[in-house]
Amino acid sequence: MGDVLTGFHAAWEFESESVRIRFERGIRTPKLFQALGTREVPVEAIAGVTLTPGRRGTVVLSVEPRPGADPLMDAAAGQLKEGCDPYRLVLPAERETLAEYYAEEIRALLPDDPGQRAAPAEEYLVAPPEGPRHFKAYDGKASFDGTTVSFRWSWTGASSAKWKAGDQRYPVGSLSGVEWRSPEILEGHLRLLPRGEAGQSAAQPDQDPAAVVFGLGYGPVHESLPFAAAVLAAVHKAGPAPEPVLAGAARRDPADIADRIRHLGELHEAGLVTDEEFSAKKAQLLAEL
Repeated sequence: MGDVLTGFHAAWEFESESVRIRFERGIRTPKLFQALGTREVPVEAIAGVTLTPGRRGTVVLSVEPRPGADPLMDAAAGQLKEGCDPYRLVLPAERETLAEYYAEEIRALLPDDPGQRAAPAEEYLVAPPEGPRHFKAYDGKASFDGTTVSFRWSWTGASSAKWKAGDQRYPVGSLSGVEWRSPEILEGHLRLLPRGEAGQSAAQPDQDPAAVVFGLGYGPVHESLPFAAAVLAAVHKAGPAPEPVLAGAARRDPADIADRIRHLGELHEAGLVTDEEFSAKKAQLLAEL
């Protein structure tokens, strides 16, 4: 192959062992596509390919990734809207014949056994998105440096439960997975799943120190989903680690500590924090100076 098929928002380049998807950067291109940039999809990550009629004189060439082949799709868990599916290429109807040619070329490279094509991949075959590695949630800021996920709570949005727990740091080896709920639905959030806690009933995201909550303008899909995919890929690659989850940072800006003690005092005055909790948390914050 080695040819390029250009559609709306993306161009697919067909190689002998892969499909390279290059997303356009433009005002009409979905922000998720712009964040993804270029993706290399090996043929072994593909379960099938279809060509169907689209809307308003278009056709849609779609590739179905194998389960477990792409961390982005694993993290999305079927929540992406059709227009943000990175495996759909929308084309003008006059390119239908050319699109069908490429669809047949891909099919010829796939195993004949449907069960083999649809079998879950043993490891991720598509690289996670390069970025972003941080985003602002309603109740805090999430960041990921490749080995550790950090949550730093916002004094305006975080619940008293999260303030009591303190800022959080999770080495990827201490995690078993990531739960992403789209900000475009109610109760959108990103929750980290610590190892050894499978089957336990999780607290509400706004009360769970292992989760950040989305909201209007917070944790948009093009920021939080690539983040979740990058963390998920790192978790699968790292495997378990002996070190426990670490809560709190070693040293902080004195001004930041002062703001947190001030907010803690407001929670105390409102009756949301007991005298003992206030004293213990204040001592913990002062110890971080």
